[in-house]
Amino acid sequence: MIKIKNIGLLLGCLLFVTSCNSQTNEYQNSVPVSIDTGFVKGADVGWLSQMEATGYKFYDAAGTEKDCLQILKDRGINTIRLRVWVNPSNDKASGHCNAAETVVMALRAQKMGMRIMIDFHYSDSWADPGKQFKPKAWETHSFSELLADVYNHTFDVLIALKKVGVTPEWVQVGNEIPGGMLWPEGSTKNWPELAQLLNKGFEATKAVDTKIKVIVHLDEGNNNEKFRWFFDSAKENNVKYDIIGLSYYPFWIKKDYTETIVDLENNLKDMAARYNKEVMIVEVGGEYDKVLNTFDMLSATIKAVKNVPNNKGLGVIYWEPQGENTWSGYSLSAWGSDGKPTAALDAFKE
Repeated sequence: MIKIKNIGLLLGCLLFVTSCNSQTNEYQNSVPVSIDTGFVKGADVGWLSQMEATGYKFYDAAGTEKDCLQILKDRGINTIRLRVWVNPSNDKASGHCNAAETVVMALRAQKMGMRIMIDFHYSDSWADPGKQFKPKAWETHSFSELLADVYNHTFDVLIALKKVGVTPEWVQVGNEIPGGMLWPEGSTKNWPELAQLLNKGFEATKAVDTKIKVIVHLDEGNNNEKFRWFFDSAKENNVKYDIIGLSYYPFWIKKDYTETIVDLENNLKDMAARYNKEVMIVEVGGEYDKVLNTFDMLSATIKAVKNVPNNKGLGVIYWEPQGENTWSGYSLSAWGSDGKPTAALDAFKE
Protein backbone atom coordinates (compact mmCIF):
# COMPACT_ATOMS: atom_id res chain seq x y z
CA MET A 1 0.00 0.00 0.00
CA ILE A 2 1.26 3.48 -0.87
CA LYS A 3 0.67 5.95 1.93
CA ILE A 4 0.43 9.55 0.85
CA LYS A 5 2.19 11.94 3.24
CA ASN A 6 2.39 15.04 1.06
CA ILE A 7 1.68 16.32 -2.41
CA GLY A 8 5.20 15.56 -3.67
CA LEU A 9 4.90 11.93 -2.72
CA LEU A 10 1.41 11.80 -4.17
CA LEU A 11 2.59 13.04 -7.55
CA GLY A 12 5.61 10.76 -7.50
CA CYS A 13 3.31 7.84 -6.76
CA LEU A 14 1.02 8.89 -9.58
CA LEU A 15 3.91 9.01 -12.06
CA PHE A 16 4.93 5.51 -11.04
CA VAL A 17 1.42 4.13 -11.40
CA THR A 18 0.75 5.74 -14.78
CA SER A 19 4.15 4.77 -16.19
CA CYS A 20 3.38 1.14 -15.35
CA ASN A 21 -0.13 1.19 -16.72
CA SER A 22 -0.21 1.14 -20.52
CA GLN A 23 -3.98 1.44 -20.54
CA THR A 24 -3.85 4.69 -18.59
CA ASN A 25 -1.09 6.02 -20.89
CA GLU A 26 -3.37 5.29 -23.83
CA TYR A 27 -6.07 7.46 -22.26
CA GLN A 28 -3.59 10.23 -21.47
CA ASN A 29 -2.41 10.37 -25.07
CA SER A 30 -5.82 10.22 -26.67
CA VAL A 31 -7.93 13.18 -27.69
CA PRO A 32 -10.66 13.83 -25.09
CA VAL A 33 -14.16 13.11 -26.33
CA SER A 34 -17.08 15.46 -25.88
CA ILE A 35 -18.65 15.70 -22.43
CA ASP A 36 -22.39 15.22 -21.88
CA THR A 37 -23.36 18.09 -19.57
CA GLY A 38 -27.04 17.23 -19.28
CA PHE A 39 -28.84 15.16 -16.67
CA VAL A 40 -26.36 13.20 -14.54
CA LYS A 41 -26.53 9.45 -15.17
CA GLY A 42 -23.77 8.06 -13.03
CA ALA A 43 -21.93 5.07 -11.65
CA ASP A 44 -19.80 4.85 -8.53
CA VAL A 45 -17.01 2.45 -9.56
CA GLY A 46 -14.65 2.47 -6.57
CA TRP A 47 -14.14 -1.29 -6.91
CA LEU A 48 -13.27 -1.25 -10.60
CA SER A 49 -9.48 -1.05 -10.42
CA GLN A 50 -9.39 -3.88 -7.85
CA MET A 51 -11.72 -6.00 -9.96
CA GLU A 52 -9.47 -5.55 -12.97
CA ALA A 53 -6.33 -6.26 -10.92
CA THR A 54 -7.80 -9.58 -9.76
CA GLY A 55 -8.48 -10.57 -13.37
CA TYR A 56 -12.22 -9.97 -13.50
CA LYS A 57 -13.44 -9.64 -17.10
CA PHE A 58 -16.34 -7.51 -18.28
CA TYR A 59 -18.53 -8.31 -21.28
CA ASP A 60 -21.17 -6.42 -23.19
CA ALA A 61 -24.60 -7.87 -23.88
CA ALA A 62 -23.28 -9.62 -26.99
CA GLY A 63 -20.58 -11.38 -24.97
CA THR A 64 -17.66 -9.30 -26.25
CA GLU A 65 -15.01 -8.45 -23.66
CA LYS A 66 -14.81 -4.68 -23.22
CA ASP A 67 -13.58 -1.97 -20.89
CA CYS A 68 -16.15 -1.68 -18.10
CA LEU A 69 -16.31 2.08 -18.48
CA GLN A 70 -17.17 1.69 -22.14
CA ILE A 71 -19.93 -0.79 -21.29
CA LEU A 72 -21.34 1.71 -18.80
CA LYS A 73 -21.08 4.55 -21.30
CA ASP A 74 -22.95 2.46 -23.84
CA ARG A 75 -25.79 2.20 -21.29
CA GLY A 76 -25.99 5.99 -21.07
CA ILE A 77 -23.69 6.58 -18.10
CA ASN A 78 -22.00 9.99 -18.33
CA THR A 79 -20.62 10.44 -14.80
CA ILE A 80 -18.19 8.50 -12.62
CA ARG A 81 -18.10 8.84 -8.82
CA LEU A 82 -14.94 7.80 -6.96
CA ARG A 83 -14.40 7.47 -3.21
CA VAL A 84 -11.15 8.51 -1.54
CA TRP A 85 -9.76 6.99 1.65
CA VAL A 86 -6.78 8.46 3.48
CA ASN A 87 -4.45 5.50 4.17
CA PRO A 88 -6.45 2.40 3.20
CA SER A 89 -5.39 -1.22 3.47
CA ASN A 90 -4.87 -3.57 0.54
CA ASP A 91 -8.06 -5.49 1.34
CA LYS A 92 -9.75 -6.45 -1.93
CA ALA A 93 -13.18 -5.01 -1.16
CA SER A 94 -12.62 -2.69 1.83
CA GLY A 95 -9.26 -1.19 0.90
CA HIS A 96 -7.55 0.61 -1.99
CA CYS A 97 -9.18 3.87 -3.16
CA ASN A 98 -6.17 5.90 -2.04
CA ALA A 99 -5.38 9.24 -3.61
CA ALA A 100 -3.06 7.92 -6.31
CA GLU A 101 -5.48 5.22 -7.48
CA THR A 102 -8.29 7.77 -7.54
CA VAL A 103 -6.28 10.11 -9.75
CA VAL A 104 -5.54 7.33 -12.25
CA MET A 105 -9.19 6.23 -12.49
CA ALA A 106 -10.48 9.81 -12.69
CA LEU A 107 -8.12 10.58 -15.57
CA ARG A 108 -9.13 7.39 -17.36
CA ALA A 109 -12.84 8.17 -16.97
CA GLN A 110 -12.45 11.78 -18.06
CA LYS A 111 -10.59 10.74 -21.22
CA MET A 112 -13.67 8.67 -22.08
CA GLY A 113 -15.88 11.74 -21.82
CA MET A 114 -17.12 11.14 -18.28
CA ARG A 115 -17.86 13.82 -15.70
CA ILE A 116 -16.19 13.27 -12.32
CA MET A 117 -17.40 13.33 -8.71
CA ILE A 118 -14.97 12.80 -5.82
CA ASP A 119 -16.37 11.42 -2.56
CA PHE A 120 -14.19 12.17 0.48
CA HIS A 121 -14.88 9.71 3.31
CA TYR A 122 -12.21 11.22 5.63
CA SER A 123 -11.46 7.72 6.87
CA ASP A 124 -9.17 4.79 6.03
CA SER A 125 -12.16 2.65 5.05
CA TRP A 126 -15.96 2.82 4.85
CA ALA A 127 -17.69 5.83 6.36
CA ASP A 128 -21.49 5.68 6.60
CA PRO A 129 -24.25 6.34 9.18
CA GLY A 130 -23.00 3.53 11.42
CA LYS A 131 -19.30 4.37 11.37
CA GLN A 132 -17.39 7.59 10.89
CA PHE A 133 -13.95 6.61 12.16
CA LYS A 134 -11.01 8.97 11.89
CA PRO A 135 -8.03 7.91 9.79
CA LYS A 136 -5.45 6.24 12.02
CA ALA A 137 -2.93 8.99 11.29
CA TRP A 138 -5.40 11.58 12.65
CA GLU A 139 -6.60 9.72 15.74
CA THR A 140 -4.54 11.65 18.30
CA HIS A 141 -4.89 15.05 16.66
CA SER A 142 -6.42 18.03 18.41
CA PHE A 143 -9.51 19.64 16.93
CA SER A 144 -7.47 22.41 15.34
CA GLU A 145 -5.25 19.76 13.78
CA LEU A 146 -8.31 17.91 12.48
CA LEU A 147 -9.47 21.09 10.77
CA ALA A 148 -6.08 21.32 9.07
CA ASP A 149 -6.22 17.60 8.20
CA VAL A 150 -9.55 17.97 6.41
CA TYR A 151 -8.39 21.05 4.52
CA ASN A 152 -5.00 19.66 3.52
CA HIS A 153 -6.26 16.21 2.51
CA THR A 154 -9.05 17.69 0.39
CA PHE A 155 -6.76 20.28 -1.18
CA ASP A 156 -3.91 17.86 -1.89
CA VAL A 157 -6.09 15.27 -3.63
CA LEU A 158 -7.82 17.90 -5.77
CA ILE A 159 -4.51 19.52 -6.69
CA ALA A 160 -3.14 16.11 -7.68
CA LEU A 161 -6.15 15.69 -9.96
CA LYS A 162 -5.71 19.17 -11.38
CA LYS A 163 -2.04 18.47 -12.13
CA VAL A 164 -3.06 15.75 -14.59
CA GLY A 165 -5.85 17.84 -16.09
CA VAL A 166 -8.84 16.63 -14.09
CA THR A 167 -11.04 19.10 -12.25
CA PRO A 168 -14.03 17.29 -10.72
CA GLU A 169 -17.42 18.81 -11.32
CA TRP A 170 -18.51 17.84 -7.80
CA VAL A 171 -16.87 17.06 -4.46
CA GLN A 172 -18.58 15.35 -1.56
CA VAL A 173 -17.43 16.50 1.87
CA GLY A 174 -18.17 13.38 3.90
CA ASN A 175 -20.14 10.26 3.01
CA GLU A 176 -23.63 9.61 4.43
CA ILE A 177 -23.22 11.84 7.47
CA PRO A 178 -26.57 12.08 9.31
CA GLY A 179 -24.58 11.51 12.52
CA GLY A 180 -21.67 13.68 11.45
CA MET A 181 -18.13 12.59 10.56
CA LEU A 182 -14.72 12.20 12.20
CA TRP A 183 -16.25 11.02 15.46
CA PRO A 184 -16.43 12.10 18.21
CA GLU A 185 -15.39 15.68 17.48
CA GLY A 186 -17.44 15.92 14.29
CA SER A 187 -20.56 14.20 15.61
CA THR A 188 -23.92 15.91 15.22
CA LYS A 189 -23.85 16.07 19.02
CA ASN A 190 -21.23 18.78 18.42
CA TRP A 191 -22.78 20.78 15.59
CA PRO A 192 -20.47 23.83 15.84
CA GLU A 193 -17.44 21.54 15.45
CA LEU A 194 -19.04 19.52 12.64
CA ALA A 195 -19.85 22.74 10.80
CA GLN A 196 -16.22 23.86 11.00
CA LEU A 197 -15.00 20.53 9.62
CA LEU A 198 -17.47 20.62 6.74
CA ASN A 199 -16.53 24.21 5.96
CA LYS A 200 -12.84 23.30 5.80
CA GLY A 201 -13.67 20.76 3.10
CA PHE A 202 -15.71 23.41 1.28
CA GLU A 203 -12.95 26.01 1.56
CA ALA A 204 -10.25 23.63 0.32
CA THR A 205 -12.39 22.65 -2.65
CA LYS A 206 -13.11 26.24 -3.65
CA ALA A 207 -9.42 27.13 -3.20
CA VAL A 208 -8.65 24.65 -5.98
CA ASP A 209 -11.48 25.78 -8.25
CA THR A 210 -14.48 27.91 -7.33
CA LYS A 211 -16.58 26.19 -10.01
CA ILE A 212 -16.49 22.80 -8.25
CA LYS A 213 -19.81 22.23 -6.50
CA VAL A 214 -19.71 20.85 -2.96
CA ILE A 215 -22.17 18.18 -1.86
CA VAL A 216 -23.34 17.27 1.64
CA HIS A 217 -24.78 13.75 1.66
CA LEU A 218 -27.26 11.84 3.83
CA ASP A 219 -28.80 8.37 3.59
CA GLU A 220 -32.53 7.47 3.48
CA GLY A 221 -33.50 9.96 0.82
CA ASN A 222 -37.20 9.30 1.45
CA ASN A 223 -36.93 10.45 5.08
CA ASN A 224 -37.93 14.11 5.07
CA GLU A 225 -37.84 14.44 8.85
CA LYS A 226 -34.19 13.38 8.95
CA PHE A 227 -33.23 15.73 6.12
CA ARG A 228 -35.06 18.73 7.59
CA TRP A 229 -33.45 18.16 10.98
CA PHE A 230 -29.95 17.88 9.53
CA PHE A 231 -30.10 20.73 7.04
CA ASP A 232 -31.95 23.07 9.43
CA SER A 233 -29.07 22.45 11.85
CA ALA A 234 -26.55 22.99 9.06
CA LYS A 235 -28.18 26.33 8.24
CA GLU A 236 -28.15 27.38 11.90
CA ASN A 237 -24.44 26.60 12.04
CA ASN A 238 -23.59 28.33 8.76
CA VAL A 239 -22.44 25.23 6.88
CA LYS A 240 -21.31 26.07 3.35
CA TYR A 241 -22.33 23.76 0.50
CA ASP A 242 -23.94 23.83 -2.95
CA ILE A 243 -25.88 20.57 -3.38
CA ILE A 244 -27.85 18.20 -1.17
CA GLY A 245 -26.90 14.61 -1.94
CA LEU A 246 -29.21 11.70 -1.11
CA SER A 247 -28.90 7.93 -0.98
CA TYR A 248 -31.93 5.82 -1.89
CA TYR A 249 -31.86 2.08 -1.23
CA PRO A 250 -35.30 0.46 -0.87
CA PHE A 251 -33.48 -2.77 0.10
CA TRP A 252 -31.99 -1.19 3.23
CA ILE A 253 -35.22 0.66 4.02
CA LYS A 254 -36.83 -2.82 3.85
CA LYS A 255 -39.70 -1.62 1.68
CA ASP A 256 -40.37 -1.97 -2.01
CA TYR A 257 -39.64 1.22 -3.91
CA THR A 258 -43.36 1.59 -4.69
CA GLU A 259 -43.96 2.29 -0.99
CA THR A 260 -41.38 5.09 -0.71
CA ILE A 261 -40.84 6.65 -4.15
CA VAL A 262 -43.45 9.37 -3.55
CA ASP A 263 -41.75 10.25 -0.26
CA LEU A 264 -38.44 10.46 -2.11
CA GLU A 265 -39.83 12.83 -4.72
CA ASN A 266 -41.52 14.98 -2.09
CA ASN A 267 -38.30 15.18 -0.09
CA LEU A 268 -36.28 16.14 -3.18
CA LYS A 269 -38.73 18.94 -3.93
CA ASP A 270 -38.79 20.08 -0.30
CA MET A 271 -34.99 20.21 -0.06
CA ALA A 272 -34.71 22.24 -3.25
CA ALA A 273 -37.38 24.71 -2.14
CA ARG A 274 -36.63 24.91 1.60
CA TYR A 275 -32.89 25.51 1.23
CA ASN A 276 -32.75 26.85 -2.35
CA LYS A 277 -30.27 24.12 -3.29
CA GLU A 278 -29.81 21.70 -6.15
CA VAL A 279 -30.36 18.04 -5.28
CA MET A 280 -28.93 14.78 -6.57
CA ILE A 281 -29.30 11.06 -5.84
CA VAL A 282 -25.61 10.22 -5.37
CA GLU A 283 -26.26 6.57 -4.43
CA VAL A 284 -28.99 4.20 -5.51
CA GLY A 285 -29.16 0.43 -5.90
CA GLY A 286 -31.51 -2.50 -6.29
CA GLU A 287 -31.17 -6.27 -6.05
CA TYR A 288 -29.14 -7.65 -8.94
CA ASP A 289 -31.28 -10.80 -9.23
CA LYS A 290 -34.55 -8.85 -9.38
CA VAL A 291 -33.79 -7.16 -12.65
CA LEU A 292 -37.22 -5.87 -13.59
CA ASN A 293 -37.87 -4.45 -10.12
CA THR A 294 -34.48 -2.74 -10.13
CA PHE A 295 -35.11 -1.35 -13.62
CA ASP A 296 -38.49 -0.01 -12.52
CA MET A 297 -37.04 1.44 -9.30
CA LEU A 298 -34.23 3.16 -11.19
CA SER A 299 -36.63 4.54 -13.82
CA ALA A 300 -38.91 5.87 -11.08
CA THR A 301 -35.97 7.44 -9.25
CA ILE A 302 -34.77 9.19 -12.39
CA LYS A 303 -38.30 10.50 -12.98
CA ALA A 304 -38.57 11.73 -9.38
CA VAL A 305 -35.36 13.73 -9.73
CA LYS A 306 -36.40 15.16 -13.08
CA ASN A 307 -39.69 16.26 -11.51
CA VAL A 308 -37.91 18.67 -9.15
CA PRO A 309 -38.90 22.19 -10.31
CA ASN A 310 -36.57 24.71 -11.90
CA ASN A 311 -34.06 22.06 -13.07
CA LYS A 312 -32.74 21.67 -9.54
CA GLY A 313 -32.82 17.88 -9.77
CA LEU A 314 -29.38 17.15 -11.21
CA GLY A 315 -29.21 13.40 -11.62
CA VAL A 316 -28.90 9.84 -10.32
CA ILE A 317 -25.78 7.75 -9.60
CA TYR A 318 -25.89 3.96 -9.22
CA TRP A 319 -23.52 2.66 -6.54
CA GLU A 320 -21.10 -0.03 -7.84
CA PRO A 321 -23.30 -1.31 -10.68
CA GLN A 322 -20.33 -3.36 -11.94
CA GLY A 323 -19.60 -4.82 -8.45
CA GLU A 324 -20.82 -8.28 -9.37
CA ASN A 325 -21.89 -10.48 -6.47
CA THR A 326 -19.46 -13.37 -6.93
CA TRP A 327 -16.54 -10.92 -6.75
CA SER A 328 -17.84 -8.48 -4.14
CA GLY A 329 -20.46 -10.32 -2.10
CA TYR A 330 -22.62 -7.24 -2.73
CA SER A 331 -26.19 -7.97 -3.77
CA LEU A 332 -27.22 -4.54 -5.07
CA SER A 333 -25.08 -4.33 -8.20
CA ALA A 334 -26.56 -4.38 -11.69
CA TRP A 335 -24.29 -7.08 -13.10
CA GLY A 336 -24.77 -10.78 -13.74
CA SER A 337 -22.50 -13.71 -12.91
CA ASP A 338 -21.76 -13.96 -16.65
CA GLY A 339 -19.81 -10.70 -16.43
CA LYS A 340 -22.48 -8.75 -18.30
CA PRO A 341 -24.61 -5.79 -17.14
CA THR A 342 -28.21 -6.62 -16.40
CA ALA A 343 -31.09 -4.93 -18.20
CA ALA A 344 -31.65 -2.82 -15.06
CA LEU A 345 -29.07 -0.33 -16.33
CA ASP A 346 -31.14 0.24 -19.46
CA ALA A 347 -33.13 2.68 -17.33
CA PHE A 348 -30.29 5.17 -17.96
CA LYS A 349 -30.80 5.06 -21.73
CA GLU A 350 -32.75 7.94 -23.17
